[in-house]
Amino acid sequence: MAEPVTHTIDVPGATLTYDIRGDLAHRPVLLMIGSPMGASGFPTLASHFADRTVVTYDPRGVERSARSGELTELTPDDHAADLIALIETLDAGPVDLFASSGGAVNALALTAQRPDLINTLVAHEPPLAGILPDSESALAAVADIYDTYQRDGMGAGMAKFIAIVSYDGEIPADYTEQPAPDPAMFGLPTEDDGSRTDALLGQNLRGCTAYQPDFDALGKAKDRIVIGVGEESGNCLAGRGGKAAAARLDLEPVVFPSGHGGFLGNEYGQPGKPEEFAAKLREVLDR
Repeated sequence: MAEPVTHTIDVPGATLTYDIRGDLAHRPVLLMIGSPMGASGFPTLASHFADRTVVTYDPRGVERSARSGELTELTPDDHAADLIALIETLDAGPVDLFASSGGAVNALALTAQRPDLINTLVAHEPPLAGILPDSESALAAVADIYDTYQRDGMGAGMAKFIAIVSYDGEIPADYTEQPAPDPAMFGLPTEDDGSRTDALLGQNLRGCTAYQPDFDALGKAKDRIVIGVGEESGNCLAGRGGKAAAARLDLEPVVFPSGHGGFLGNEYGQPGKPEEFAAKLREVLDR
């Protein structure tokens, strides 16, 4: 596969960094995104699409895409504006778009606003807690994670994040009253280093999970939308978010191999089933 060539684009409040593998003249371009996962999460998946031109990027505030000014919280609409700028800069639309997790939420925002830029969207496990039957308790748990991070730091906040994304089933009303998990159980720091710059906990968590997609607009473009869920995800929050989004669009969710990060190789030491996942993604995109 072609080696990635790195570029940047200036947008209001940030400089976005993106990588191109292949020739942009080869259409449709395949854009792979996460949030807050950046381009570093996609080398394995991209390697299975050597016949395609693949673009990856770091969302604002992540890895190489530096923000300017105050590090305020972000919304999926903020990220959608960045994605519009990226696709228009590439002059590559309409694109095939594989979007994972928070990236899937951002991609739904993008598609609602600019369906003309999308050939096929595969939105894999968008953690849309705000559209779940247990949204009140789920969003209360998310707010508690954010407050814990602001009060006690990354280790304490991330431990609660890991606990909720691993929780199988609806979030009970008394969830936040349960004992807090020990950060050391997950190999996380138990001391607060004083920093509050974490892109997940400090900048994206609340805006992403509480987002209310424009399902009326998305319904008009649903012929180009695929909602994916992991076969091993059970009734965890992100998978339930995907199923709920599919139901709102009257779509059948497509089951992908492995779980939430099923496309990963060894990028973060938690590999999924990338070969099988890529085969399923190719099948979906080729339909």
